[in-house]
Amino acid sequence: MDSGQGPGCGPEEARTVFLLVHTGRPAAIRSAELVIKGLLRCGLGVRLLRHEAGDVSLPAEVELVEESTPDVLDGCELLIVLGGDGTLLRGAEFARASGVPMLGVNLGRVGFLAEAERDDLDKVVDRVVTKEYEVEERMTLDVLVRTNGDVVHRDWALNEAAVQKVSPERMLEVVLEIDGRPVSGFGCDGIVCATPTGSTAYAFSAGGPVVWPEVEALLMVPISAHALFAKPLITSPDSVLAVEVQTGTPHGVLWCDGRRTLELPPSARVEVRRGSVPVRLARLHHAVFTDRLVAKFALPVSGWRGAPH
Repeated sequence: MDSGQGPGCGPEEARTVFLLVHTGRPAAIRSAELVIKGLLRCGLGVRLLRHEAGDVSLPAEVELVEESTPDVLDGCELLIVLGGDGTLLRGAEFARASGVPMLGVNLGRVGFLAEAERDDLDKVVDRVVTKEYEVEERMTLDVLVRTNGDVVHRDWALNEAAVQKVSPERMLEVVLEIDGRPVSGFGCDGIVCATPTGSTAYAFSAGGPVVWPEVEALLMVPISAHALFAKPLITSPDSVLAVEVQTGTPHGVLWCDGRRTLELPPSARVEVRRGSVPVRLARLHHAVFTDRLVAKFALPVSGWRGAPH
């Protein structure tokens, strides 16, 4: 990044950007320092969590906040997240609760939620300063757990809600339901209920289809099911998916985005529906999802000739 004033520097109105960073990685620390210096040089305010700022060399102008609750983003126009998939999902928790758009910079491996890579930091700063980004909304899941008919837990997910077995030596016996009607029952390692955003995450590893983000749908993907009919299912975004853990089976566990967990006793029922609150993502460019898919998975496309003109 050059040390002079870049395009768009010196904004007239007071603007603040929140920075969330995985400071356990040296690359993340260096990236954070570059982003902070670039934003401050152009007159934007920068806010960080104090307990994450210890390893970062911070100018005096940086605002440090104590609590890691959504209201720490009050007054911020953007949340920039530097890190791998786990950090990006953590950022999504802040983005959903606050309504502030999240711009992810991938410092990990795949990073489908990220909009930029480590080498794009100068572009990220320039686009943020000049407000050359668009905001899109990504569908989420609302997750409800019942035992004996009573609601005992509520959660949400951006990627997926996964019901999994706990005991490695015994399968989890479940019955699947869609829109109030039973579909099939079998023993399995688990069931993944996912959004299109999550179709390239855990659902993909379980053998589910890749769904383009603009498609509104819900996915239900069995994991290692012992059944003839145990195929991935794609339903309407208005459907309600349910996984019932059968009595007499070992305890299961619910994971939401691989971050929040709940033990599920036998007879527990997990209901998944379209989330009432989306996650807002900041986009820097208009690359189609096909190109993103090819780049992220390094798919072989040599020999492609394209449509005839």
